[in-house]
Amino acid sequence: MKVTVYGTKTCPWCKKTREFLEKHKIKFNDVHVEDDKKAADEMIKKSGQQSVPVIDVDGKIILGYDVEKLKDALKIKW
Repeated sequence: MKVTVYGTKTCPWCKKTREFLEKHKIKFNDVHVEDDKKAADEMIKKSGQQSVPVIDVDGKIILGYDVEKLKDALKIKW
């Protein structure tokens, strides 16, 4: 499973997303779009928006910190 989090260093929802993934021992690429214009353009192309976080789980795009969608995409049961 390939997971990428597009976010910024200062975004509180990006931080919550990273903490959620770490808590569930999900490995992910952490892409800071404020430092990387190419990555920001890639995120916008995938999501159609500039707001963060954008989470890419094997090509499934999740907009914002949405626990239910993350659990579903990552097949996490609670």
